[in-house]
Amino acid sequence: MGHPSPNVQPSSPTMMWDKTTLFHFEDMQEIIKNFVVIHVDAPGMEEGAPAFPLGYQYPSLDQLADMIPCILQYVNFTSIIGIGVGAGAYILARYSLSHADTVEGLVLVNIDPNAKGWMDWAAHKLTGLTSSNSEMILQHLFSQEELSKNTELVQHQRHVLSNATNLPNIHLYWSSYNSRRDLSLERGGDITFKCPVMLVVGDQAPHEDAVVECNSKLDPTQTSFLKMADSGGQPQLTQPGKLTEAFKYFVQGMGYMASSCMTRLSRSRTASLSSAASGDGNRSRSRTLSQSSEVGAPQPPAPTMEVSC
Repeated sequence: MGHPSPNVQPSSPTMMWDKTTLFHFEDMQEIIKNFVVIHVDAPGMEEGAPAFPLGYQYPSLDQLADMIPCILQYVNFTSIIGIGVGAGAYILARYSLSHADTVEGLVLVNIDPNAKGWMDWAAHKLTGLTSSNSEMILQHLFSQEELSKNTELVQHQRHVLSNATNLPNIHLYWSSYNSRRDLSLERGGDITFKCPVMLVVGDQAPHEDAVVECNSKLDPTQTSFLKMADSGGQPQLTQPGKLTEAFKYFVQGMGYMASSCMTRLSRSRTASLSSAASGDGNRSRSRTLSQSSEVGAPQPPAPTMEVSC
């Protein structure tokens, strides 16, 4: 775990990200420039990571979710907004269910809250007889149309996988994802999110049915559902402008921004500093956490730090 930058104050607005999400988009930079941004890699997923030794027992997604409190304690953050893609979305959702008082909002892209059933397991095994793990990962990431057209994004991801020094680690992570437990979400039940949630999926994406089902299990007054047309399996990459706009409205709904300006964010910084100084125990409304199944992070214009676990 890296040491915090001396310029980062624990009570400053905070956000976690990675280079494959929408945060590299120019318009998004204008929104997040007042936040401190933190990116969390799953073990062995950081760029250039060495392969784990043969027989290494990779953590389950539940165990990965259990690591988040240690990170927050280390950097002295009391509350977060989670932004995750794929496996990262599941991990943050699992964390939110057990630590609701520390999560102020969730943006979940391509989340599948369900455990694999017997039919899914059988289909996975049959596919594995004719396809490599890397090809199965591509089928998980992209729509059939994108794969058949062999789009630039598909070609890029295939190149990344074929040249990744940590490919064995990626396969272990993939195996943990396929062994995930059911989140057992229930609308109106005890197992549900206690914060605003934005669900995002591409039209005709591999995860479309799962995200639609997830939406049906959540409180409609707390949930925003964005199904993006012509965006394929990775809407944060193919439609970053539209997703940025949706994210801005989501943040406004949580009270961070007035109109399209950042004045509320400036006031939020002052309020969070005052709250921390008074020791009143109120949660700061200026913390954001992002976790994704992808790796790497660009340098944002605001003070940031990167945490890997």
